[in-house]
Amino acid sequence: MAFAFAAASGVSVRARAPASTSVVAARPGAFAVTPRYGRSVLASVGCKAPLQSRRVAVTATPSSLRMAASPGAASEGSSTAQTLKVSALIGMWYLLNIGYNITNKRVLNWLPLPWFVSWAQLVFGLVYCVTLWAIKLRKRPIVPQEGLKALSVVALCHTIGHVSTVCSLGAVAVSFSHVVKSAEPLFQVAASAVFLKSVFALPVYLSLLPVIGGVIMASVSELSFTWMGFLSAMTSNVAFAARNIFSKLSMNTPKGENMGAVNLFGVLTVLSTLMLAPFALLIDGWKIKAGWLAATAGAGAAVTPLTLFGYIVASGFFFHSYQEVAFLALSNIHPITHAVANTTKRVIIMAVSILVFKNPLTQNGLIGSTIALLGVLLYSFAKNRYPEKKATE
Repeated sequence: MAFAFAAASGVSVRARAPASTSVVAARPGAFAVTPRYGRSVLASVGCKAPLQSRRVAVTATPSSLRMAASPGAASEGSSTAQTLKVSALIGMWYLLNIGYNITNKRVLNWLPLPWFVSWAQLVFGLVYCVTLWAIKLRKRPIVPQEGLKALSVVALCHTIGHVSTVCSLGAVAVSFSHVVKSAEPLFQVAASAVFLKSVFALPVYLSLLPVIGGVIMASVSELSFTWMGFLSAMTSNVAFAARNIFSKLSMNTPKGENMGAVNLFGVLTVLSTLMLAPFALLIDGWKIKAGWLAATAGAGAAVTPLTLFGYIVASGFFFHSYQEVAFLALSNIHPITHAVANTTKRVIIMAVSILVFKNPLTQNGLIGSTIALLGVLLYSFAKNRYPEKKATE
């Protein structure tokens, strides 16, 4: 069924295809194609450069000769351009993520149907990707059946992680949900030990202690605390950790052609939309009419129908866009830069959400949140300093 749906959505499915791009875990809570940082695209997929690319030009203009005579200037200009590009992408990543958290929370305040809202956001991404493939603004991905099977497992984890996150954001304050979600590295380390037989040096494990302590401290002092919000955020941590594990396990499975970062996410979006549809309709489908009327009609209406619809569409746009931009940004930066950027993103989102929604934050909650986020940053530094090893090494 997944194969037929993917084909109908513009994703070509082949019985067999040569190896192309592999899915690897690029960071806690994310997946991407092999990062380009520090090597060429051809090297990252294990290909040799085509013969044409190795030919030497026999003619040159004076300007090109001057450029060849001063490689330092060319390198400096290229480095500056790359820095500006990455900085712009990180800035867009922050803005789009802030937009998603605000629009998503407002939609859930008006229409507390997280399963339906989660699915609607995925539907936006599906329509967006299929449209770009149909009008050929993006090359249509061609996925072999074995690749689609591997991606289906990753997509299942992505689906569970997404709907769990939305459930958490709807049940508790946005700031608190992000504090709990900062504990994801704990589950990533545990899953790596169980399924990949990978272990880390002692400093990596010790760096998780402030994360655990900070989350506990923030939880016991959180005024908006509910078990639904807390457990949903924890479920998303487990799901995203599993997503990374299955991505690593399927590294050697051919994923097909035209499977760059954005197309990879597009295929996963198509599969996730299919997977979530029956559950969204079963759990929230029968509540949609009553919930919509309660939010938009009568004396107690909180919003107009057009505004509510617009916010749902906007949340889908922000969700899909920030994921795509994150892939483009994070595949071109050093792990340390990523760690700082990701921690800074959570701090900014928490601060903005507190200002927008006026959520009270206790002193212990602030201290716990700070400890947890600093612990995540420390974990990222330690993990980069002490790479994981197989348990037998």
